[in-house]
Amino acid sequence: MARLWNLVSVLVLVLATSLAEAATRDGRPHGNTPRRPSVPAVPAPVDAPVTSRNGTQLPPYNQTYLFTQLIDHTNPSLGTFQQRFWTTAEWYEEGGPIVLFTPGEANAQPYSGYLTNRTVNGQIAQALGGVTIVLEHRYYGLSNPFDDLSVKSLKYHTIQQAIDDLEYFAKNVDLPMAGGDALKPGQAPWVLIGGSYSGALTSFTMVNKPNLFQAAYASSAVVESITDYWGYFEPIRQFMAPNCSADVQAVIAHIDEVFTFGSKQEINNIKAMFNMSALTHLDDAAGALRNNLWDWQSLSPSSNGGLFFEFCDALEVKNGVSAGPNGWGVEHALQAWAAHWTGGYYEQLCGDQDAVSCLGTYNATQDVFTDVSIDNADRSWTWIVCNEVGFYQEGAPLLHPTIVTRLVQPAYDERQCTYWFPEAFEHLGHLPVPNVAATNKAYNGWFVQENHLFFANGHRDPWREATLAADGTSFRSTPGQPLAISDGFHCSDLSTTNGAVDATVLAVQKQGIQAITEWVKEWKPSKH
Repeated sequence: MARLWNLVSVLVLVLATSLAEAATRDGRPHGNTPRRPSVPAVPAPVDAPVTSRNGTQLPPYNQTYLFTQLIDHTNPSLGTFQQRFWTTAEWYEEGGPIVLFTPGEANAQPYSGYLTNRTVNGQIAQALGGVTIVLEHRYYGLSNPFDDLSVKSLKYHTIQQAIDDLEYFAKNVDLPMAGGDALKPGQAPWVLIGGSYSGALTSFTMVNKPNLFQAAYASSAVVESITDYWGYFEPIRQFMAPNCSADVQAVIAHIDEVFTFGSKQEINNIKAMFNMSALTHLDDAAGALRNNLWDWQSLSPSSNGGLFFEFCDALEVKNGVSAGPNGWGVEHALQAWAAHWTGGYYEQLCGDQDAVSCLGTYNATQDVFTDVSIDNADRSWTWIVCNEVGFYQEGAPLLHPTIVTRLVQPAYDERQCTYWFPEAFEHLGHLPVPNVAATNKAYNGWFVQENHLFFANGHRDPWREATLAADGTSFRSTPGQPLAISDGFHCSDLSTTNGAVDATVLAVQKQGIQAITEWVKEWKPSKH
């Protein structure tokens, strides 16, 4: 079922489509598009030879293979499509596990590092003599049932179809290695690993496909689907520097008050400070400032700074002196934020685009909404967002501290769903509301109780509030379903480098590897 792909043509097409898709420096198609719950990419060694434990030279990590996957698992007669995957038997020994990973909502090409011991995936395979696999999720990268991402094509883009893909792949793939046609579940222990959305997919699969995988590891798994996901910004507010948090809250409260009750002149003055005079919709202008907070998601224990810290330094360091824990106050912080935004941050974010093109969301004819070409991860993810999981990143409720505007509420994003997918939603007569209740009911959300399922989380993860580590929850760690929490950020425990610099992350990695090791030892051959 596996065959080689012409790697040169793949890379050319990926590069072309990725550049066409990206409108912001971080790869998003629009400056007011929220961050996806994506797994951080880990590159594989480029030129290092890959050899097996017996000294045999193996294909490079970036060797691409194709698997013939069903378009619709409820109707196999509809046909098949080619799903990309990458694999190595670098550490394989007879009886070792098959370690399967999907990066979820992204082109999987940059994730070949998850085949190696640069990640917990490779550490598990190295410890247990296993094979590692990276499988591209349907409707991402070049693994598409159809040649576009129109509403008609997206009909088969559901969480359940993605779960069924994992089962069909495991039961039917012939891995490109000696004996690779005899490593199906029942013939070898399979381990499923995922992070963020794919971590949730890991949990969902353990619920939906019992006994298929011998063990699973879910990092930063956003298992609870939430429409109004204002909790995205809670870990940021809690763990950012207190002075920066205080000043950001003060500025946002001031802007929200002016935009709600101020005079036209007062409103225009604030827009002009941020070079947003052309934006006629105030929710777009205030919502754009979420970008400075979204930069938190790029942090890791090994990142050594980044745009988020540059932002806080711009607000809190005045004449070489840092503000106290209460910040400098709104008058200074507003001016400093505007100077930082116009002094280089906007150009980094939007390039040479004008504010309406980069930050405006009220023109349904913009490319961001109408581009149906493949390898457009934000369009594919937004389909899932609008239909199944929500995760709209908004301001906190009244009487709760907020570091982003309350002018942006779920209706802001639900309106955009009708722009992205008019054929699916315009006939409703009301804004589409994602069916998060059905998703949580189908896969148990926060209340998952499975065996051989390891959950890893980080206190500083902006996606924490959709995981089993959410504030206000008291989910217990059990021997069959351990819950381990580090001081890390988003999916920090998947990276070996993060464990090397943060003892709490390393402790989670060790606990996870030990749990997987014990569960794999319990495996016995069976008929699947």
